[in-house]
Amino acid sequence: MKFQQNLLDYISTSLITMNETVSIAESVTSGLLQLAFSQMPYAKLFYKGGITTFTLPEKARFLDINRIEVQENGFETQKMADTMATKVAESFGTAWGIASTGYAESVRNSGFKVYSFCSFSYKGEVVLSKQIELHNKTQALDAQLYYTEFILGCYKSILNQILI
Repeated sequence: MKFQQNLLDYISTSLITMNETVSIAESVTSGLLQLAFSQMPYAKLFYKGGITTFTLPEKARFLDINRIEVQENGFETQKMADTMATKVAESFGTAWGIASTGYAESVRNSGFKVYSFCSFSYKGEVVLSKQIELHNKTQALDAQLYYTEFILGCYKSILNQILI
């Protein structure tokens, strides 16, 4: 699997320049974000690791997702992505936390829609949250790859704003 090298290089150089670290919590992207970060030059200098959780019990156990809130508001929400981003950064002791959650295929639980939420936390605060919607006929792997590239692009933009 190949990611845009210029994007990976930019993120790597930025994090090294800032002397900061990042960790990742993912669901819908199934480890693709972690794969992308592991492919970055000098990844060991800034990428501390991640976690992939699909089910609510694991999200509750490892990422402090509130089960009652999920039952009231729905399973895949922006708030869940925000919590995942801040909690993964706290757990790994990193300045940055990146999270993705949502649906890569059209199913009953998603209202037959294909969508994802991503969130970026920096030093304990959510600095960007986004929702991504795709056509309901999008193939699951295509959706996951699109989400991953979109998240990497958003992260590059955030880093660029901080560096300027």
